[in-house]
Amino acid sequence: MRIKFNESNFKPIEIPDNANLSEYLDKLNSPVLFGCRTGICGTCLIEIIESENSTPPSANELETLELLAPNNSKARLACQLVCSGEIQLEYLGL
Repeated sequence: MRIKFNESNFKPIEIPDNANLSEYLDKLNSPVLFGCRTGICGTCLIEIIESENSTPPSANELETLELLAPNNSKARLACQLVCSGEIQLEYLGL
């Protein structure tokens, strides 16, 4: 799976399909920061610019997104995202 960072000098990275995004982004010192890793703090708020395939947000994630990014249907929490294929994202962070 290839991850591209929109509007960033950080080079695209490759991680295994269906991997937990936060685990690899943290290891590779990506521009996306992580706090609680449970989907409640919003530190890892991203916007998916383009994605081939990703898991839909859980009810808990949707609740957090309603508070942090109302009216942004492309907003996700990177700590909760599992995807396969190519994804392009922009870090919105707090």
